Amino acid sequence: MTRSESLFQEAVKYIPGGVNSPVRAFGSIGSTPRFIAKADKAYMWDEDGNQYIDFIGSWGPMILGHNHPATMQAVLEACTNGLSFGAATEPEVIMAKLICDIVPSIDMVRMVNSGTEAVMSAIRVARGYTGRDKIIKFTGCYHGHSDGLLVKAGSGVMTAGVPDSSGVPVSVTSDTLTAEYNNPDSVRTLFERYGEQIAAIIVEPVAANMGVVPPAPGFLQSLRYICDQYGSILIFDEVITGFRLSLTGAQGYYDIKPDLTTFGKIIGAGMPVGAYGGRRDIMEQVSPVGNVYQAGTLSGNPVAMAAGITQLTILKEHPEYYTQLNNTADEFFNKIKEILLRKDLPWQVNHVGSIGSLFFTETPVTDYSSAKKSDVSAYAHYCNQMLSHGIYIAPAQFEAMFLSLAHTQEDLQQTLDTIAICL
Repeated sequence: MTRSESLFQEAVKYIPGGVNSPVRAFGSIGSTPRFIAKADKAYMWDEDGNQYIDFIGSWGPMILGHNHPATMQAVLEACTNGLSFGAATEPEVIMAKLICDIVPSIDMVRMVNSGTEAVMSAIRVARGYTGRDKIIKFTGCYHGHSDGLLVKAGSGVMTAGVPDSSGVPVSVTSDTLTAEYNNPDSVRTLFERYGEQIAAIIVEPVAANMGVVPPAPGFLQSLRYICDQYGSILIFDEVITGFRLSLTGAQGYYDIKPDLTTFGKIIGAGMPVGAYGGRRDIMEQVSPVGNVYQAGTLSGNPVAMAAGITQLTILKEHPEYYTQLNNTADEFFNKIKEILLRKDLPWQVNHVGSIGSLFFTETPVTDYSSAKKSDVSAYAHYCNQMLSHGIYIAPAQFEAMFLSLAHTQEDLQQTLDTIAICL
């Protein structure tokens, strides 16, 4: 028995499912989690000493790679001053100003502790600002585990929210309307029925929780137009895409200006942190200035701020990093397509910038329905083969691969050679 297997047997006695987040479970590929002991640059090592080329990167934020020297030094220095104060600190101000300077749509920002908290708070602000209750989300887009967003589509886009988790009352999700990603008509239908009641649309500008699904041409523009038409708030959930697709995130990549934006752990270089921000008139609804209450004792934690300030400053000072990373990713994912073509395999490769997915389906993946046609058994076999060859990818078909600036050409070529063997 490996040490990872032994640790998992112990973990299931004390932790539900043996993991502290379902995304870490390996049940969908018929395996047990690798317990990670350490990471550096583009690599991770498990408790058994196995080395992996890492394509998860803590689910996206490690855009500079693990253990970037400047980030680590900033964290160590911050720790010497204390880990948490529950009081205002200068790093919070520096971080807020940095985000507002980088992202044109953001005039003010509030720090929180996770992407889930950021989204929950942004929706509350949108409702408070508009005086409306209903929101629209898209099937297959994940926005954290707050009650009102754990919703799946009913039999049609007109169906009110149906809870997607036990413990969530129907009354909590009744104001959550579900549309189809990449289908502007499904959004228009909801606005025709509920228009003056809809506070906001929330969307992953690049869907990355049903695998990676790019927005169709004109889709994001249609959301901006209809929000303007009805006086609703457009919220971009950039927990995954923020500061990754470009310095200004997906909104800069696609040249769309949302009213509110949510961020996750990338603004903490992988540490537990999040933020939401946007137009000044909207953000001034937040307590203690306005009447929308939101609080967090650990929000703006000085250690997380130190890490995030360092990473964002490096990215701001080196815009060429995005060109380099996105060009490298284009070449990498195109070579995966060449492998599929050479082997006469009808699978699909989707990618935007440095995030992408290999779908085991013959059908082009443009939304949740087409993503769900993937052969999860084929993916499970592929994933286990990749892991056995030292390539760490997500243990689920409907997650993304993340490239980092730490991946070398040798790392990527080794990965391509392994993919050719495992498919």
